[in-house]
Amino acid sequence: MKPSILAMSLTLLLASPFGEARVIPDTTQRPAPGNEAEQTPLSQAGYSSSVNYRLQCLGCHLTNGEGSPRNGIPQMTGFVGNFLKVEGGRAFLVQVPGSSQSALSNQQLADLLNWMLREEGIAGGSSPENFRPYTGEEVEAYRNIKIKDLPGLRRNLINRMETMGIHIPKAAMPSP
Repeated sequence: MKPSILAMSLTLLLASPFGEARVIPDTTQRPAPGNEAEQTPLSQAGYSSSVNYRLQCLGCHLTNGEGSPRNGIPQMTGFVGNFLKVEGGRAFLVQVPGSSQSALSNQQLADLLNWMLREEGIAGGSSPENFRPYTGEEVEAYRNIKIKDLPGLRRNLINRMETMGIHIPKAAMPSP
């Protein structure tokens, strides 16, 4: 009598140990060579703003800030500086979860935002002419205020920009 495929599958399933896919850490495992030293927290690493962008923002906003509107991630390229032109927009850029919850220190976040908002940065000339750089103290004050309705606030800021005659690229529009 030949065993059925179902019987063979059940036998293999029952014979294999469950949970062996590293559910429990291997206490005898050692770091790979070169990784023995304790890791430095990002807030103390001293990376440049462009490196911090790659570590904290690139995953969602992509390499040049183009975003992924299809996934609800708005474009920043050539546009993000417009937030500084409407009331509440300056605080918004600090308070969005990607900024406020990043592993960066307040000064690092201020430096990153200033880097993005420069004429030659991701903002691409969209920042106001009288752009005033963020400070670590300002970031700290804004960072401690949480946004309750992110899509609603963003939509409100975009609506204000439109009433000022600022062109809103489709990729920068809030998700429905």
